[in-house]
Amino acid sequence: MKKSLIPSFSLLALSMMLAAAPALAEEVEAYRETKLGLYVTATEAHELMQKNDRAVLIDVRDPIEIKFTGFAEPTDIHVPWVLADRDNFDEEAKTWPMVKNSDFEAQVRTEIEALGVAEDDPIIVMCRSGATRSAPAADVITEMGYSNVYSMTDGFEGGKLDEGDSQGVRAVDGWRNSGLPWGYEINPDVAWRPAG
Repeated sequence: MKKSLIPSFSLLALSMMLAAAPALAEEVEAYRETKLGLYVTATEAHELMQKNDRAVLIDVRDPIEIKFTGFAEPTDIHVPWVLADRDNFDEEAKTWPMVKNSDFEAQVRTEIEALGVAEDDPIIVMCRSGATRSAPAADVITEMGYSNVYSMTDGFEGGKLDEGDSQGVRAVDGWRNSGLPWGYEINPDVAWRPAG
């Protein structure tokens, strides 16, 4: 069953929150390329997972983002690449800044090892739109010794509409807009929890 789009105002608020990280935004183009040069769309990722039961899907979005936009049902691992810094409201940007998850590598390593992922198993990394988070996260996983790491180019939400009443809303392609299995319920066995 295909889910309907969430209200535009929620997407706008979330987009504003995530856009408040100028250092990350400046590096968007550089982050589109990965060291391995392996990329899949959401549809291709789903097909790969259907053909190879060893394929692993890692979601690197902030938990708040997932709460309001949804969760891909076959997600195996959830470890955020960046997190909203709830303790430091940015008055100028009128939102909370995004900061890198300093424990990302250790947390991903723990989860990958718990699943028994082999060095050559397909690992698919997904963020919101396939730009600033999935590619650098894929590079970190590659540096950990994994040789088949893909960045999902259209992410969970996909691209923005170019025209119409919902112009700017992420409703083109991506996991959520491609008819792939997703929902608002988050698998408690996969949900990320902060250390401590």
